[in-house]
Amino acid sequence: MALMHEPTAPHHSAQDALRVLETVSAHSTGVTDTELARLTGVGTERLTALLRMLRREGYVEQLTDGAYVTGEALSRLGSAVGRELAVREQIQRTLDRLRDSLGAAVYVSRYVDGEVTITQYAAGPTAPAVNEWVDFRVSAHATAVGKSLLGQLDHNGRRDHLSRHKMARLTSRTITSDKLLLNRLESQPPTVPHLDLQEYAVGTVCAAVPITAGSSVGCLALSLPVEHAHRLRQAADTLNRGAGPVLLSLAI
Repeated sequence: MALMHEPTAPHHSAQDALRVLETVSAHSTGVTDTELARLTGVGTERLTALLRMLRREGYVEQLTDGAYVTGEALSRLGSAVGRELAVREQIQRTLDRLRDSLGAAVYVSRYVDGEVTITQYAAGPTAPAVNEWVDFRVSAHATAVGKSLLGQLDHNGRRDHLSRHKMARLTSRTITSDKLLLNRLESQPPTVPHLDLQEYAVGTVCAAVPITAGSSVGCLALSLPVEHAHRLRQAADTLNRGAGPVLLSLAI
């Protein structure tokens, strides 16, 4: 299965953050933001935003003299013992923060062995999760998550998936033509979020952005009750900006 990889904003953000982290790690007694800008080549404004994110996520800490050192979260993820649990916990903290800032349920999904899998999510009383009334594995054609994951496969990978899962009509808005769906997936720019406007379930709208690390196809998604549909595009843009920390957790 070949992947259609084109770097997205979160991908660039994660790459820059990794470069900053590597530099901080190489200076055990601390390194200033001025030195980081010189050593990494990351612009001052961008570096300030990255350092703010890295501090919030616990990857770096700032000493009283202003220098930066590695943080507790980086130590946990860098340890071979319990690494998988540490990654899950780190991602869950990020998802919880995103849920609270977006006022929406948030999901991480991966395409594993030819199937759509929701690996983690954050929901709550004011941010209800989507009711999985039809198995997500057989409804990729109707969900933002499914379309984002399929969009990252090559043409043959998409055709293979659709040949195994019949495109059932779940609502009046569901696309049931594989030709139409494939055309839309082909023409969708990788940096534009995939949307589900009541295609999977009446009363729910969703958006998804890619978070592909290495050869693993993944996405970050959100769902909102339809009465909040007017917030979807802005929330999707915020989600795209918030995808960097999730990618970073997977890449470290």
